[in-house]
Amino acid sequence: MKNPITEVASGCTVGLDLGDKRSMTCLMDSAGDIRQRVELTTCRTALERHFGPLPPSVVVLEVGTHSPWVSRLLTSLGHRVLVANPRRVRLIYQSQSKSDRLDAESLARLGRLDPRLLYPIQHRSQQRQLHLAHLRARDALVKARVSLVNHVRGSVKAVGGRLPKCSVRAFSNKVGAHLPEELAPALQGVLTLIDRMTEEIRQMERGLGEIARKKYPEVALVTQPKGVGLLSGLRYVLTLEDPGRVRRNRSVGAFIGATPGRDQSGSTDRQKRITKAGDPALRWTLMQCSHYILGRFGPDSDLKRYGLRLCARGGKSAKKRALVAVARRLSVLMLSLWKTGEVYEPLRHAQTEAVTA
Repeated sequence: MKNPITEVASGCTVGLDLGDKRSMTCLMDSAGDIRQRVELTTCRTALERHFGPLPPSVVVLEVGTHSPWVSRLLTSLGHRVLVANPRRVRLIYQSQSKSDRLDAESLARLGRLDPRLLYPIQHRSQQRQLHLAHLRARDALVKARVSLVNHVRGSVKAVGGRLPKCSVRAFSNKVGAHLPEELAPALQGVLTLIDRMTEEIRQMERGLGEIARKKYPEVALVTQPKGVGLLSGLRYVLTLEDPGRVRRNRSVGAFIGATPGRDQSGSTDRQKRITKAGDPALRWTLMQCSHYILGRFGPDSDLKRYGLRLCARGGKSAKKRALVAVARRLSVLMLSLWKTGEVYEPLRHAQTEAVTA
């Protein structure tokens, strides 16, 4: 029996629906006829065995947990890989009869018809993915520590007590003497764990600082505005990876999901809430920077004046809108500093307006 793969000329399209354990492929020739469907184990060996003999082809898959390493593997085998954004492909995520078999076929047909219909994304390099994993591990520890701190405070309130206010870093040392006697045996182990987590977070932050200084000198450029710390700048650089991937600096606001959505039909043109597309951790980080810039400790700058003007307009959710707007403008500023390498001037626009006046 002849192998269908060996009969297909270069230029075929393959839809690959990735699963955690099993994946489905749909091989389609240049005429749009399905030549082969194969179910594979989602592992490096099985993918190399299946795609290695295949002529250079277009392979279409959805973004997911396995898509970064699978896309790099298939690219190394000589294929052109398109990673589809499932949030933008309604044919897949809103299908009435959804199955791995049909999803693989839909991916292949969309890739053959017009790759732009897939809204393809670009995965970051393996090194940057590993460094970003360090940041995300630190985030997970911080969230777990906050959860434990809230548990201790809630347990004490439930018996009529109240712990003193203090920072999370100093929590274990300052609240130990204020624990009710009846709760001390149950919560002392939790305080010990919080203390260990705090030390581990410190060590991780020191390691991330070394990575930023040695591997990514561009972090020094994007952290020039006050309120943007070393870890925030590193997250920004690792998430964007290449400043050239955003054609216009203003488009980076849409990349992080901080621009309003739009619903236009006929004479109706309604502005919606921000899209919240892109990396949620980066968007949250820039919002935290925005909080500092507009807060009482934030130094005078064009960004702060811009945000305060928006707050002064009043209205419903004025402060929230100002925070989002400052975060969006900050992302544009950071990208501009990254591309140009300029020295940041906090009151550049204010000085220009004063000279003009």
